[in-house]
Amino acid sequence: MKYLEFIAAALREDVGAGDYSTLAAIASDAKGKAVLLLKEPGVLAGMEVAKNIFEYLEPEAVFTPLKKDGDRMEIGDRAFEVEAKIHTILTGERLVLNCMQRMSGIATLTATYVKLLEGYKTKILDTRKTTPLFRQMEKDAVLIGGGSNHRMGLYDMIMLKDNHIDFCGGIAAAIAKTKEYLAANNLDLPIEVETRKIADVRQVLKEGGVHRIMFDNFDADAVGRAVMLIDGRYETEASGGINKDTIQSYAAAGVDFISVGALIHQAVSLDMSLKAQVS
Repeated sequence: MKYLEFIAAALREDVGAGDYSTLAAIASDAKGKAVLLLKEPGVLAGMEVAKNIFEYLEPEAVFTPLKKDGDRMEIGDRAFEVEAKIHTILTGERLVLNCMQRMSGIATLTATYVKLLEGYKTKILDTRKTTPLFRQMEKDAVLIGGGSNHRMGLYDMIMLKDNHIDFCGGIAAAIAKTKEYLAANNLDLPIEVETRKIADVRQVLKEGGVHRIMFDNFDADAVGRAVMLIDGRYETEASGGINKDTIQSYAAAGVDFISVGALIHQAVSLDMSLKAQVS
């Protein structure tokens, strides 16, 4: 079951010693049915999370999807139905909504950025500016919205940022030490280097042996010059303050990737509700 560790911890946080509202008002063997309704338009995300939450609480719960992740939803659309013990439905309700509302908000915002990049080769990336312990779901939501994931954490890519470079004594030293470390520890990881000016780009090109060069807070014109300088030898990425108003100018400069932390940290949750179906 995906997200198992997160679901267990989240339910411990929410339920504590017991869901006393449900325990007090509802018979333990009573069964029911509920439906998830959208209250505003957007891109649906989090269906797998919802299914796993209900099945974690009750393996026999019947989860029936009516839509799928990535579908464009309108007000009043039904995403899924769930049939289970009423205790299961009520205890899992808030966790399901919290996850799906957050993920759908991220997917919706990501889809807006992806739409702006139509016709360009540039791909949109997320960042590590995520909610602690919720990163997997936030990054999954970016994928559902049509974006791409940057590194998942500190372990799956070497990314030499400004502080690494400054503490190490410069770009040349940082790249050299990184190559030595990877070789000594038999690690095969891509190397990305952050640059802050065109002179830094030239320095990275001189050292070589990297996978991607990132332009931090370059304006679009500077990105264009840097891309021409690199001339396809390495992947390129623009980052820093890029928004919906400026993203197309960066894409037009020919950069391979644009990373936007706002995909996650500025996304607004999509409003939805889980409603009991009673005869």
